[in-house]
Amino acid sequence: MEALARAGRVDEARFTFEKMLTYANHLGFYAEEIGPRGEALGNFPQAFTHLALIGAAFSLNRMLGAKD
Repeated sequence: MEALARAGRVDEARFTFEKMLTYANHLGFYAEEIGPRGEALGNFPQAFTHLALIGAAFSLNRMLGAKD
């Protein structure tokens, strides 16, 4: 998501970001991996996944602001 946003592919980044939000559990936590059917795999909750999502949100927000 962050790479897409930084590459100017903002619509794809936003779609992917919004899709990623659907993979959180009822508490908003993410596992280390997401399986082919959307199931949580690996360590749980995983800080690196959350940090990457936050970084992507900042990049996407910056690019969306520049798009206006």
